[in-house]
Amino acid sequence: MKNQPHTSQETTDKSEKFWDKSAGGYDKEEMKDKAVRLKILDRTRRYLKKQDKVLDFGCATGILANEIAGDVQTVHGLDISSEMIRLAQKNADELDIQNIQYTHTTIFDPQYKPGTYDVILGVYLLHLLEDMPKALRRVHELLKPGGLFISVTPCMGKRSFAGIALSLVSKLGLIPNLKTYSVDELVDAITRRGFRIAESECLQKTGRQYFIVAKKD
Repeated sequence: MKNQPHTSQETTDKSEKFWDKSAGGYDKEEMKDKAVRLKILDRTRRYLKKQDKVLDFGCATGILANEIAGDVQTVHGLDISSEMIRLAQKNADELDIQNIQYTHTTIFDPQYKPGTYDVILGVYLLHLLEDMPKALRRVHELLKPGGLFISVTPCMGKRSFAGIALSLVSKLGLIPNLKTYSVDELVDAITRRGFRIAESECLQKTGRQYFIVAKKD
């Protein structure tokens, strides 16, 4: 008898367990390339206003959310990993950040209402989503008219050596679900969901990390 395909919930549970285990060393790993992180912070801040309500989709330990909290009205961070959320809240409490809220949930949680947010962040996220088009539609729904979706995604493409290697490792179950997109494929997916690209920049040639700002018209 052939193996049955994994259900969406099984995939989510498996990813949550992986990220829960990874949470303790996440900040140290992410800050290895501090120059890129500072670029992301600097470029993101250019698009923020003091009155903005921001949703950080896949916030992990709140590295970016805690940094930008002082630049906006409110930040809501969400992640499927309960341990990531625990650490994000701990970090925010230690910094005495009052205008931030972290929640262990998904972007499809009904507590998030259509037309609520001025900016939604998706940093190192889109290539990890099981159903990116569905998630992008939800992002579009949650943004106010004229709202911005700011993302950073490694765009290695399916044919690159790194892309092939990562796809294989993902299929073997050693890392969570991972998709390999070219930047053209990623831009096409975003614009098909009703966005207009305001900026697209390669922050780092190694890994082809693209900073993309998309506007809801």
